[in-house]
Amino acid sequence: MANLKLAFRTLFKTPFVTVVAIMSLALGIGANAAIFSLFDQLLLRPLPVPQPERLVNLSAPGPKPGSQSCSQAGSCELVFSYPMFRDLERAQTVFTGIAAHRTFGANLAYHGQTLNGGGMLVSGSYFSVLGVQPALGRLLTTADDRTVGSHFVAVLSHSYWETHLGSNPGVVDEQIIVNGQSMTIIGVAPRGFDGTTLGARPQVYVPISMRGLMEPGFRDFDNRRSYWAYLFARLKPDVSMDRARSAINGIYKPIVNDVEAPLQKEMSAPTMVRFRAKEIKLEDGRKGQSSIHGEARTPLLLLFSITAIVLVIACANIANLLLARAANRALEMAVRLSLGATRRQLLIQLLTESCLLAVLGGAVSLLVAHWTLNVIASILPPDASESLHFQLQMPVVYFAAALSVGTGLLFGLFPALHSTRPDLVTTLRANSGKTSGARSAARFRTSLVTAQIALSMALLVSAGLFTRSLFNVSRVDLGLKADNIVMFRISPALNGYKPEQSRQLFERVEDELGAMPGVTAVTSSTVPLLSGNNWGNNVSVEGFKAGPDTDANSRFNEVGPGYFAALGIPLLAGRDFTRSDALTAPKVAIVNEAFAKKFNLGRDAVGKRMGNQGRTSPLTMEIVGLVRNAKYSDVKREIPPQFFKPYRQDENLGGISFYVRTTSDPEAFMASIPKVLARLDANLPVERLRTLPQQVRENVFLDRFISVLSAAFACLATLLAAVGLYGVLAYTVSQRTREIGLRMALGAAPSRVRAMVLRQVAVMVLVGGAIGLAAAVGLGRLAQSLLFELQGSDPVVLVGAAVTLTLVAMAAGFIPAHRASQVEPMSALRYE
Repeated sequence: MANLKLAFRTLFKTPFVTVVAIMSLALGIGANAAIFSLFDQLLLRPLPVPQPERLVNLSAPGPKPGSQSCSQAGSCELVFSYPMFRDLERAQTVFTGIAAHRTFGANLAYHGQTLNGGGMLVSGSYFSVLGVQPALGRLLTTADDRTVGSHFVAVLSHSYWETHLGSNPGVVDEQIIVNGQSMTIIGVAPRGFDGTTLGARPQVYVPISMRGLMEPGFRDFDNRRSYWAYLFARLKPDVSMDRARSAINGIYKPIVNDVEAPLQKEMSAPTMVRFRAKEIKLEDGRKGQSSIHGEARTPLLLLFSITAIVLVIACANIANLLLARAANRALEMAVRLSLGATRRQLLIQLLTESCLLAVLGGAVSLLVAHWTLNVIASILPPDASESLHFQLQMPVVYFAAALSVGTGLLFGLFPALHSTRPDLVTTLRANSGKTSGARSAARFRTSLVTAQIALSMALLVSAGLFTRSLFNVSRVDLGLKADNIVMFRISPALNGYKPEQSRQLFERVEDELGAMPGVTAVTSSTVPLLSGNNWGNNVSVEGFKAGPDTDANSRFNEVGPGYFAALGIPLLAGRDFTRSDALTAPKVAIVNEAFAKKFNLGRDAVGKRMGNQGRTSPLTMEIVGLVRNAKYSDVKREIPPQFFKPYRQDENLGGISFYVRTTSDPEAFMASIPKVLARLDANLPVERLRTLPQQVRENVFLDRFISVLSAAFACLATLLAAVGLYGVLAYTVSQRTREIGLRMALGAAPSRVRAMVLRQVAVMVLVGGAIGLAAAVGLGRLAQSLLFELQGSDPVVLVGAAVTLTLVAMAAGFIPAHRASQVEPMSALRYE
């Protein structure tokens, strides 16, 4: 306590310097704590279940001929067919159980409240494998999942029950309408449990055997060539990962070779060899299954590295400050040592001061972290921000505390060691307490500033790369005119509509919207534009010969009349779709330039015939139009071969996205959309209402997220480096006052004195800048996958960063240089 009291008195003898130091540390620690909050949620935190380390995820890499359906739970390498899941579930002996799951879109209606949200189809073993207990009622069991289409039961998520149902304990055994089906509520999931797919927060859990009713048109429960279920399992206590892998493949491989291999058609011999050699892989399942784990790793590691560099620069500033203070306290240290104080006692005192400074900075950093998380939340799209927590949780507080103590020791150790080993005789004779300090301290201060410049250069280059990459993304030609378009989606099939009823509703929506003031065009598509969704299938095309291993795949979309005119996509040949392209009319299609090129159609595509049920399917569709290439699912991806069909010719249509072009303000126009839909069906929720430019921005949110944060942190780092450079030069000038006065008394001009100080700046910038540029090139190579149409060693960015840092450094050095040139020779010669 005595050391702590003395530390408080010492620090607040110079309140301005102490406050500056605390704020520098708060900015550095706060930035790291904010990024750690995301890092913890997305990459570190296990599922809130008992013994998550015993969970394993199953995957089956290799050929998957037939249909594949993937979701945000992971890539198509992970999915299994439903019959294979049941085979493995029945025969396995090394797991306590195997569970299957799959997210789905859900329209929920309870006592007149309607909501469009998410649900999760889960096997009866799902909750028992996880080992979770209900907050209310009971959870699904294997008895609720025995027969396809026969178990009308549901479990509510805790957040939905709490937010929308007011935590009503009487909901058990009541009815809730899920996608038009009346389901009995049997229980509520535990608090804090949001399923096993990061990024998806289901409101309801339904037996996986009910998928045919939750997603009308699905009929692939018995199809071994339809891959869509994600699997995980829990190891038995005495079973290792290797033993489990060997045992499960002992079941899997015979099924693949004896049951599934004979079902494959049109498969080449090499592909069949790879198909028969497939094996199940087991991976750590403690964090669940989500594509976000892989997608977020590189950006978060990069941002974590950037914020760590910012903190190092801040620490270097504080170390320089403590070294300067140590020089002024040399007499104090010498007197205390001469009076019998041990070096250990002085080290403890000085480290107490530095740790106190760091802890105060850490306390303020929690505010900085909170503000930074709010900024991050404003950048992220709604879907991403809803799946994350932006409040300061205890792991973040612990991290900030540990970082505070660690940085206190880091920047306080060298100044403490240096200041407790003075030459007692020399120091006491000086009798002023202001010695110039050892050469080692001066070299250390200069080295710290040079390192700060190097790190700032690396961050400026990285910020420049991401900013220019974002600029490249913003200039991408979408192939369509996105301005003044409002888009939204409705899914009447989820409310129990039959396909014919859905088609009738879509036509009424088109008519109602088209009659609104200011509306110039209305159209629609089943796959929403630039949403990241992809629909694809193998096709057959007149005149194109496809072998067993020939790539005959094309993306496709089902669209409404006037689709291309409404979106501003030029029609190069043929015609657009009209309302006469109905279910009973001849089947027609329109293709894009990439499709015509891939299948050797050229400009003569119109009039050719094609099929869309496989590479050898009958040519039942006539190509009636050729359109220019336009972006499909992603702004940054190359435009794929694509064909379009009229949505009116789809027998199982259940949901569609509308696009409304208006001459009025799109933001204001959006408010009228729900009113129009309410007149047609008050129980049908409007989904994903937004403008098309907003959709485009959300499609590239990761680029904007990284660019904004890296630029902000780079500016902060450069500012801290400039402050550090200014502090070192100001201190150096003050220590060399007598020398400078002597030089000027002997005839040195003020300009020469300024040049002397600025030359020191130039040397540090030259050395630090060169090191920083080399590090930046390496950093650019690591971040190459995140850059768009840009190399990690872009010369424009490198030169721009070098010029910017040089100007900032010279500006920081000019004030001490000018002050040195104003020294009065006589006053300086009498200085101390």
